Amino acid sequence: MTDSQFYVVPTPIGNLKDITLRALDVLNKVDEILAEDTRKALSLLNHYNINKKITSYHRDNEKKHIDAVLKKLQNGVKIALISEAGTPCISDPGYFLVNELIKNNIKFEVLPGATAFVPALILSGFPSNHFFFYGFLPHKKEQKRKELEKLTIYKTTIIFYESPHRIEETLNLLFDFFSPPFAVVREITKLYEETIFINDTQDVINLTKKGEFVVIVNNNEKDNNTLQNFDFHKICKNLFNENFNKKDILKILKILGMNRNDAYKLIETFGNIKK
Repeated sequence: MTDSQFYVVPTPIGNLKDITLRALDVLNKVDEILAEDTRKALSLLNHYNINKKITSYHRDNEKKHIDAVLKKLQNGVKIALISEAGTPCISDPGYFLVNELIKNNIKFEVLPGATAFVPALILSGFPSNHFFFYGFLPHKKEQKRKELEKLTIYKTTIIFYESPHRIEETLNLLFDFFSPPFAVVREITKLYEETIFINDTQDVINLTKKGEFVVIVNNNEKDNNTLQNFDFHKICKNLFNENFNKKDILKILKILGMNRNDAYKLIETFGNIKK
């Protein structure tokens, strides 16, 4: 360990064995631990017989406590930052503090360790040579819709975090902008970990709405030898000629890989359809 005063320390996202020897070494040597959730921090520390001062440090009090933290560091106090689970600063508190450390020329270290989106990305089987990590979408539906529409320009794998309270709404909105299947990984490293592929709204209904979720969307360019060779205009026209209703035509076009909004527009060329 160097002469750093501050350490960003990843902690397990579920399985308590997913912590590095270096992380344990740091937690044993620092004077104080800033924790997003003090109860979870205490549980982790007790498991490894570490007795340290724990201070609450979360999104709501982050800016208020920065000056006090900086003063402690300048007085030689060694401090570690941990989030509720996983790596701090990744959709978790810590960004403002790290920024202030840089401004004040205070040495700090960032340890590698557990984070939820990496195993979820690999579990999805979607292309991982490049990807876009978004994190949590806005809570309000219309704001969420606007963000998803912006993201359609990224022709790559897109990764979201989501809570059990909003997962259903988010997945249903994804159908409006992206082609299924969507990979949903819940409870990573925990007893009930599972990976589910969402193909339609029935899959959303059947999904267990418990735990923390990582959602992966495959928005990579389609294989030129498959979906891009479909003549969707001709298919749509033929379905109308065979007396399929608009709702069923919409489903068929989506199954074939067409974006829902594009499918709506195409169907509108043969007659209005309500959104």
